[in-house]
Order: sequence, then structure tokens, then C-alpha cells
Amino acid sequence: MAEMVVSVLRKLAVIMANEAQYLGGVAKKVERVQRELTRIKCCLQDADSKRKRDERVQNWLNELRDAAYRIEDATDTFFFHVGYTDARSLQKLRRLCNKPRDLYFLHKLGTKLDDIQNQLEEISKSRVTYGFSDLKDKSKAEPNVIMTHRRATYQEVDETEVVGMQADKNKILELLHTEQTPRRAVITIVGPGGLGKTTLAHMVYKSAKADFSYHIMLSISRQFSLTDLLNKMLSKYIDFVPKDRDVDYYAGEHNNFLSSERYLIILDDVWTNDVWNELKYILPNVKNGSRVLITSRFIEVATLANSQMPPYELNFLDEKESLDLLLQKALPYQESDEECPNDLLDLAHKLSKKCKGLPLALIVLGDIISSKEPSYPAWERVLKTMNWHSDGSGCMRVLAMSYEDMPYYLKACFQYLAFFPEDHVISAKRLIRMWIAEGFITLEGRPTIEIMAEDYVEELSKRSMIQVLSRSTNGLIKHFQVHDILRYLAMNEAGHENFVTVFSQVLAGKKPDGIIRRASLQAQEKNSQFIEYVGPNTRSLFLFDTDGYFQRSLHCSNFRLLKVLEIVGNIRDVIELKSLDKLIHLKYLGLRNCTTKRFSFHGMKSLETLELRETRYSKCNGLWTISTLKHVLVDYSSAIRELPKGTPISNLQTLKWVKFRDVCDAKLPNLRTLAIENYSGEWVSMNNLFQTLRNLRKLKIDCSGKIPMDIVYPKALSNYQNLQSLYLKGEWPENVNVEASLLPPQIIKLKLKGSRLNHNPMPEFGKLNSLKKLFLGKRVLTDNWEGPIICPKGFHALQYLKVMDDKDLTVAQGVMPKLTYLKAKSIISVHLPLELQHVAIERKSR
Repeated sequence: MAEMVVSVLRKLAVIMANEAQYLGGVAKKVERVQRELTRIKCCLQDADSKRKRDERVQNWLNELRDAAYRIEDATDTFFFHVGYTDARSLQKLRRLCNKPRDLYFLHKLGTKLDDIQNQLEEISKSRVTYGFSDLKDKSKAEPNVIMTHRRATYQEVDETEVVGMQADKNKILELLHTEQTPRRAVITIVGPGGLGKTTLAHMVYKSAKADFSYHIMLSISRQFSLTDLLNKMLSKYIDFVPKDRDVDYYAGEHNNFLSSERYLIILDDVWTNDVWNELKYILPNVKNGSRVLITSRFIEVATLANSQMPPYELNFLDEKESLDLLLQKALPYQESDEECPNDLLDLAHKLSKKCKGLPLALIVLGDIISSKEPSYPAWERVLKTMNWHSDGSGCMRVLAMSYEDMPYYLKACFQYLAFFPEDHVISAKRLIRMWIAEGFITLEGRPTIEIMAEDYVEELSKRSMIQVLSRSTNGLIKHFQVHDILRYLAMNEAGHENFVTVFSQVLAGKKPDGIIRRASLQAQEKNSQFIEYVGPNTRSLFLFDTDGYFQRSLHCSNFRLLKVLEIVGNIRDVIELKSLDKLIHLKYLGLRNCTTKRFSFHGMKSLETLELRETRYSKCNGLWTISTLKHVLVDYSSAIRELPKGTPISNLQTLKWVKFRDVCDAKLPNLRTLAIENYSGEWVSMNNLFQTLRNLRKLKIDCSGKIPMDIVYPKALSNYQNLQSLYLKGEWPENVNVEASLLPPQIIKLKLKGSRLNHNPMPEFGKLNSLKKLFLGKRVLTDNWEGPIICPKGFHALQYLKVMDDKDLTVAQGVMPKLTYLKAKSIISVHLPLELQHVAIERKSR
């Protein structure tokens, strides 16, 4: 609730700062509403802590929430009608003095504010009735304590932090490697959600995958799609998987490939019998020791997959294991439970018993305790406020405690995760841009709003509210997922606050209560009436796999206050976005796997992010008239038109992909990421462009054929001191050897594709002292290269190495001391220090 009030107060502050002198008497009404909201905000922390125990308090908060929403609607609607957003142009504001139409809407705004003011006064008076105390919002200062040093303290979790599963892992590995069963065998693990089935499967996968020529681990959602599953499995060994084929095609391709491979396939979190019923005819049984591992919550699923072998039932942790896991999380700097004071140990026993051996609950509860002072009163307070039931809802109540423990600014960010479907892989960058568009992020002692948002994502990870899948070389979270139970928690809290409405099978045929502020239609939820429920007050609209859910036409004028629009469709979908240019408040527009006729951005004034991935369109007009643009991301197939030559595009930070001729004369003073396609020369012009890009950090160049010599010689790229990431696709110039001196000196990430080098580049790459990630794609070496790829020395900072060419790889002793990930088709010898034996090595036998 506090996050909504703070957001509205922020909006009112902008109005008073920029627009008060042009709003006449209405400005005083805005100021009165602002003052009353500020008074109420002081007691929100106390009220929020009482809402679970007192229904009257919850009703009071609901009334306040509705009033805050009314303020937001009234101001945004006013700006929509008069044709501007936040008064960046004073000339447009002055017209209020002489245009009757605008004066009418100004009067209407004043009338609404009078009514809202009366409502707020009644709400404020009722504070005394409920006995709320005015408390300062202490949580506002908390993020810096946790987040300031996050990059320095982050460490990958290893198996030594997993409690009570080593014996389970060894047993499963024994079943996988038994020679008594050469035929294809299915091993199943069953247990309730949150018990650690996925963790165990990951441990097994990490240990066993090197013994199989093909291996993959897949998360299976409740709404199972065989086509999607086979697509994911095919993409493991095929660079390009056609998306418009039927199931029989994918099944045949997969069967043909696996017939000659010893494979390990892990299907995690299987919900229905349909999964194995479909797959068992596709996975070949060639009697070479291939294995399938299935985890499920249901014994019936496991029994169907293998009726000859009873499923492996994962047990709950016993009391000692539960206590060990809780203390490990609650006191991360303690060596063992003997070092825990006796009074705290007694409380820890009581706390761990509340979790009933469920690892997920223990981890979440331990993280909550770790953020408290290690004292008896602090831990006792946690114990007393738990209020759990002894049935299955106990875990949800633990997770709800973690949510309640969040500072106000993080609650809205967590609720926002309800937008995404089950098992959806969430891009942190994309989510951050949505948060910023919604106005959730404010600068609190951080250099940029993006860095502050990255801290929010990291804090969600620290609180065990998300599961990190990958990180960038600088330690930032790249992709993550949300556990099923936590996703349900986000949906429950978001629904309770009328923050996000998820259209699901529960809502099919039933109109949701209240005004829909944010809506998410997810792939499996066939509710064709949803569009009737979404209206002019909706701020965000997410459509996943849109096929058949509306008449291929979205009338954007019906959502005039929209800030975020995300459509993830099927490439066959032809979606017409009518009146898109009317969305003057829209800040984020993302389309993936869609086809649309045209885009017109004339009249849009607030757009910050445009992302068109695997999306086809015929025309794109007026994009560069939008001064607020920060990120423009499109695919090769939908490159944008020429950028303006004279006027600087000052806010643009990301531009990919674009033809060089369309960008060569542009002025982009703050650009940090640039991706150029079909580059074939004109280095003088490119060099002139780069001289103006002082803030450029990431550069991608896709050459149509050979890389022009001017790019790499004489030492052109090495002149760009700030460049940290470089991607080059195309044939390396003939008669020019790769040299470290030809590359940017501060390069951290280097990716090459199709270079067709006739010499080993690794000795030179080893000299790049800042290089952390090296990706050598297919055909980096010529086809007639016969010798191994030898890494004789250097690579002092390298953490990630991936070699896609079918060449032998040899890493000398003492080289790559910080390596944590290595993947190559054929590895002859890799000498790693003993302390680095945890390195993830993937290879495919020839």
C-alpha cells in the first residue's frame, strides 16, 4: 500500500514543481491533496502491520488505495485530454489560458480533486478510531545497507550449502550408472513442492552430464506443450529450429538424432501423465545406457513412467537437518550450531519445527532471520508473528512472512512478477525497464535509476524470492525464474491489492471485481472475454501467446493511460495496433513473435523502450520524434529507418540492430550499446561516428561477408578505451594475424563468429588482462585447420570459455586460474588447480 501512496505523492510533486503556475486555482487543490496524503503516509507502516489481524484496518487501507488510484487516474486523464504528459513544453501549457476545451478539462480535474480531498479527510480522521501511530518509514534507508556491497560479496552457491541431500544424490547417480540396465531407463523422484526435487535434480545433472553425449534439463509447466518441449530439446544441438513445423517433424528430427547418442534427459516438475505418454514414443531405446530422470509432485506420474521401479520418494528433512539448514541461512558466518548461543538455539529449534522439514520454507525463514539482529527479542518477535497453521498452508505463510518483511519499495516489484506465466524465464533487463516505466524506481543514493533497479533485483535474490539462472561477467543477474509457490504468493498479494489481475481458468466467464489496473493474459488461459474487462484505467497490459484471444486487432485508444504494453505471440499472429500513437503515457512497448502491419509513433511523447523481437512489420514512422527514447532493440529482419542527422538523440542508450548507413551521421552522445548489421566497409565514417560515442561500452558488428581490414588494422579498435564488450561476425581480414594490441585494452567480453582464422588466436587472447568471457562460435577457425586449439599461457581473469568449433582444446597447467565454466566439443586436456575442480565442463564426444 505504501508504494502506491509514495508513487502518487511523487506524481503530485512533479505537477507542483513544473505545472502549478499554469493550473490556476486547481494548483491549490493539488497541493491540499498532497498535504493530506503526506499526513496519512506517516501511519501506513503501522496500519500495514495490523491489516492481517484486523479486517477493519484492511478496509481502511482499501479505501486509501482507491483514493490514491483516483488521484492517479484524474491527473493522467487530464494530461491525456490536453495532449501532453508532464509539462516538458511550457508553450503547450500556456494554451490552457485561451482554449475552452482545455479549460473544461481543467475544471473537471478540479472538481474531481475536491471530491477526492473530502474522501481523504474522512480517511485521515478514521486513523484515530483504529489507533494508528505515526511512524517514520524506516525501510527507506535499508536498501543501501544490503545493496551497496552486493557485487563484492556475491558467491555462487555450491553443494556444500545443501543440507541433507548428498545421500539422495549418490543413490540417484547409482541408478543412472547401473550397467545392469543397458536399455533406456526412467528414474523418478517424487515429493511435494518446495521439498528440493529441483535442487537434487540439478546436483545429479551437474555430476552426471559429462558421461552422456547429449544431456539437457527441462522445467515442465502444468500446461504441457509437446511442440514447445521438442523445440527446446532440438535447440540444444541445432542452431536454427524452424518454428512453423508440426509435431511430427520435430519428433522425427529428435528421434533421428538421439538414435546415435547416449542421452540424459531430466524433466523437472512434471504435473500430468501426458508428458511421458507423448515422449516415450519419441525417445529411442537403443540399449546404450540412456537415461530419463523425472521429478514430480504426483506418484501417479512417476508410476506411469516406470511401473517396474518404485519412484524415489524424497523425504522431508529431519529435526537435525532442519536446524542445520535454518542456522546455515540465519547465521551465515557461523561455523556450526555449537557457536550459536543457547538461548538462540532454543528459539531456532522452535522456528525450524514450524517449517516441518520443508527446505524451501527453512531457507526463506533463515533469510528473514539473517536480516535481524542475532538477539533473543528479535528472533522471538519473528516466532510470535509467524501465525502459521499446521497444514499445507504453512509454507505459504512462511513465504508471506518474507513478503511482509520487504520494504515498501520492493513489494510492488515483487507483485509485478505475477505478470509472467509459470516457469517463464524472466530477463532482468527487460523487467527493470518495465519497473522504470511504471515509476517504481527512484534514485536513493545510486548513480542511475538503472543501477538502483539492478539492486532491487539483487535484493529479491538475496531474500530467496527468485531463482537466479545466469549472471553476466560483472555479476549482475541476467535471467531468473520464480518458484511456483512464490509466484502464487505474488499473484495472491497482487490480486488482494488490485495491483495485477491475472486472467486464469478461475476467472473464465466471470467478470473480475473492481477496476483492472494491470492485466496479464497468459498462454494457457483461454478467456476470450478478457478484453472487455480491460479499460481506460489500465496501466499495464501483458498478452502471452495471443493466438485466438482477441480479433487480431487491439484498439489502443481504449487503454489511454497505458504505460506498459507487452505482447508475446505466435509468429503467425497478425496483430493490428490501432491508434498506437494516442498512448501518450506509454513508456514501454515490447512485441515478440508477432506480425503487424505498421507502427506510427507520431504523437507519442513518453516512450522509453521499444523492443521488437522476431516481429515483422511493414512501416515504422515517427520513432525518432520521441525525445524520451532510451532503448531501441529490434532484430535483423526488422531494422529501423535512418536516424536524424542534425538533432542529437540525447537520451538514447541502447540501439540494436541498425544498418550502418542509417546511423553513420547520427548524434548519440549517451549511447552505451550499439549493434550494426550488414556492415561492409566505410570505416572512415564509422570511425568518425565512434569518435562521438564517448560512453559506448558494448559494440556488435555483423559483417555481410569479410570484416573490412580497416576495422582491425592498423589498431583501429584499440583506440576505444571504454569499450568492454565486442562481438564481430565475419571473415577475418587475410594476411592479418590476431593480436592483442588490435583489440580494445579494457575488453571484458569477446565474441567471434565465422572468422575463418588460419592460425591459433589463443596466445594473443591470453594477453588480454581484463578478459572474463570468451565465446568462439562456429567457423572461427578454417575448416582445414588440423591442429588443436592450444591455450599455452595467460587468461588471468577469464571465467567463461565456450568453443563451438569441432576442434581439440588443450589448456596448459596454470592457465585460466579463475575459470568457472568451460564448454567445448572436444577436450583433450584441461589442467585446473585443485581448488577449481568445481568448474562446469561440458563436452560432446565425437
